[in-house]
Amino acid sequence: MRGRAVALGAGTVLNALATGTGSAFAIDAETTATVELSADDAGGSVAPAGSDDSGTTTTAGAGPVTGEVAGALDADTRLIERCVELVVERYGAGETGRVRTDSEVPMAAGLKSSSAAANATVLATLDALGVPVVDDPGREGRQDTDSEIAEGPDAEAVTRTDACRLGVRAAREAGVTVTGAFDDASASMLGGVTVTDNDADELLVREPVDWDVLVWTPPERAFTADADVDRCARVAPMADLVADLALEGRYASAMTVNGLAFSAALGFPTDPAVEAMPHADGVSLSGTGPSVVAVGDRAGLDEVAELWGERPGDLLATTTRTDGARTLPAE
Repeated sequence: MRGRAVALGAGTVLNALATGTGSAFAIDAETTATVELSADDAGGSVAPAGSDDSGTTTTAGAGPVTGEVAGALDADTRLIERCVELVVERYGAGETGRVRTDSEVPMAAGLKSSSAAANATVLATLDALGVPVVDDPGREGRQDTDSEIAEGPDAEAVTRTDACRLGVRAAREAGVTVTGAFDDASASMLGGVTVTDNDADELLVREPVDWDVLVWTPPERAFTADADVDRCARVAPMADLVADLALEGRYASAMTVNGLAFSAALGFPTDPAVEAMPHADGVSLSGTGPSVVAVGDRAGLDEVAELWGERPGDLLATTTRTDGARTLPAE
């Protein structure tokens, strides 16, 4: 049983660390997951770390799943392994498996690499099990409804939002997130911009956006789990303002306010954002950093690129995406 899926990276409108309300938007940077499952006739035996029959190096996990991150053989694979385990627990029949992710989204850069990996892995595992995934009823709009998750190997189709929640649960259990990152995960899964209640894993808004995007990623990395939550809580009044702007549909303005507040709270310089403001519609520290993301039209972002290009690090010129995550045909 084999499945493949792809999910998107994302940028931040509102960091959820302060209040539990968050907002993010999908960008054109993809993570692909490939999952192979087999019947566990040996009572839960796990393939050892080393090389499989094709010569691919794998990393042994603690459970009946082994994981690999392409190009980073020492990467922590607990998240993607736990995603496979949760899907198999709910929809499978005791299968063991392997999962491999291959990503255009840099890790620990604030561009939602964990959410993209989790979403792609969940969809790929559902694909391997033959469980169909469908769009949510009323997916477009400002008051999306939640649905019940069917359980068991004979479960009917799963909505993409509920598939996303499985990845969020895996992220919490793997310890790679403080809030659960349902805002980041929903944007990665559904596309467009989302606003969420991360405490309840509730989708408040999902709308399409059409922006050009510029990302500057400095050489250093920052892991979400290491963020200073107490300092972020101090900017809660500003986060409430950002939430109000986002719920009014003023996403670009919201992200600029967010960027200034959370850059200060997390100890990142605000100079890159100030440089971008005359040329971009919105600019923000993405996630807990270190990347800074600007949105607007390409001509304005080209001006920003000239300024940011003088800084050490990498620039990525891309766009927003509205299609979200999806399964892929078999190779």
